[in-house]
Amino acid sequence: MDHEKILVGGGEAGRVVLDPRYANRHGLIAGATGTGKTVSLQVLAEAFSGRGVPVFLADVKGDLAGLSQAGSPHPRIDERVATIGMAPPVLAASPVVFWDVFGQGGHHLRTTVSEMGPMLLARLLELNETQEGVLQVVFRFADEEGLLLLDLPDLRALLNHAAEHNQEISARYGRITRASIGAIQRRLLALESQGGASFFGEPALKLEDLMRTDLSGRGIINVLDARVLFHSPRVYATALLWLLAELFEQLPEVGDPPLPKLVFFFDEAHLLFDHAPPALVAKVEQVVRLVRSKGVGVWFVTQSPLDLPDPVLGQLGNRVQHALRAFTPRDQKAVRAAATTFRQNPALDTATAITELGVGEALVSMLEDRGVPGVVQRCLVRPPCSRIGAISDEERAVVRGRSPVGGRYDQAVNRESAYEILAARAQEAADEAAEQAAAEAAENEAMRAHKASRPRRSNRQGHMEAATKSAVRSMGSQLGRSLGRSLLRGLLGSLSKRR
Repeated sequence: MDHEKILVGGGEAGRVVLDPRYANRHGLIAGATGTGKTVSLQVLAEAFSGRGVPVFLADVKGDLAGLSQAGSPHPRIDERVATIGMAPPVLAASPVVFWDVFGQGGHHLRTTVSEMGPMLLARLLELNETQEGVLQVVFRFADEEGLLLLDLPDLRALLNHAAEHNQEISARYGRITRASIGAIQRRLLALESQGGASFFGEPALKLEDLMRTDLSGRGIINVLDARVLFHSPRVYATALLWLLAELFEQLPEVGDPPLPKLVFFFDEAHLLFDHAPPALVAKVEQVVRLVRSKGVGVWFVTQSPLDLPDPVLGQLGNRVQHALRAFTPRDQKAVRAAATTFRQNPALDTATAITELGVGEALVSMLEDRGVPGVVQRCLVRPPCSRIGAISDEERAVVRGRSPVGGRYDQAVNRESAYEILAARAQEAADEAAEQAAAEAAENEAMRAHKASRPRRSNRQGHMEAATKSAVRSMGSQLGRSLGRSLLRGLLGSLSKRR
């Protein structure tokens, strides 16, 4: 079964299948809300899992959790099976592991600030070019100083340190300002208010835990519970893009294997590109183009092909197009764009058919031998083997209880990192300053005490000193008067003789 082609659906034109050899050439599942995209995703995920291929997908509405439960018989399923001309499906559950950024609906999915990197973090925080440059500087400073950035308190401590030493850091790496640092800190506060802090910390996700098989050899389907996360669309899109980038950077080159190593479904893919800067779009294009050689197939799930940039859309060789409505000029443009992306079928008016498809119907074109796109065909998508729809909390708890990674990610770990190191440095500097201040105070006090202990010369005279000075003054006065009288008599005598 491993290399058997995957039945996607069928109808009057016969069966439509996907060759697993070309599943890593990426794909697109598109269509308006309520037209059957989720079921198409579910069918493909089951098929990959059954061939031993692990799968990762995000469950935005809670419907895909039904993969963990066996389906139930239904007359509509029997009718569709008969129309397609397939054998009745064996109703069974798929092996599922639940994940959740908030740790509520599954194992806690985390990464570290360092692993996220400044580019994706800038996207997450909606920073401008100048603020992203400041973030690049502080990340470089952290690397050279050996400061681990694990969670948001680490990043906040580093930003505070950069603000206090901005002149020194500016001289080494380029000018940074307190104003830009303050703006980044305010963005961090907004991210924390959205619950984004839960995404950062340890233990961080290990990719090998997404690439497991169960004891029977079926690929584990990793379901990210995004029912709450989706209310923070930028956090949602950045988390999935980070995971895709990690797969690209860490997995070895394998070329074109007979089966993918992992299939990654990116639901609500338009959120990735809404208001994205050109540098980020270029990064996504690069990752999608090159991750194929790592054996990873990426399938984008969105409402319209226009949601994706042309360079990305051009790399999606497998297409499942559900109904689109042509009520507005933009809708009509989307219909024309979707029609032109298919290899045309002379027996089918593709643009008209897109607007006439019923729920569960799709226009499908899959890569055939040598990777050539097959002609587009209209078909009914086959029913899944698992449950269509949500599951109860009790059922989710049972699935979590038998998880192969149970307990590994549920308890947070807080080891020494930038926050603790910088706090210790600040405390050490404060202690040194306190010691220096105490030493200076002690020195000043000693000087004051020394001055106070020296004998002071009094301005008041003692009795003996006063008596001696008085006698000397008296003798001087008497001698002066005696000499004065003698001189006077001598002078008067001389005058009388002259007469």
